[in-house]
Amino acid sequence: MLSALSLFRPDAVIIDIGLPGVSGYAIAQAIRNSFTEIRRPLLIAITGLWKEAPDRLVAEQVGFDHFLLKPCKPDELIRLLSSSQSVSSQPL
Repeated sequence: MLSALSLFRPDAVIIDIGLPGVSGYAIAQAIRNSFTEIRRPLLIAITGLWKEAPDRLVAEQVGFDHFLLKPCKPDELIRLLSSSQSVSSQPL
């Protein structure tokens, strides 16, 4: 997965925390460790299981930028992605 991210360089990645066989937290942390601050994608956590305050804190600690609960509202997701797009299109 990390090689695909390096190849395609997405502006944002949406990760379900409760993936089968691997933790979304582990994926987010691996992404953060693999990308420089300038090139890193926006990370959005989405979950239907891990809804408590400690879960949000773990998400923040591993590098998620946003934490959404299922079912998330499409407008909220679009707003987050749009704000990411406007930030990434600005010159450095």
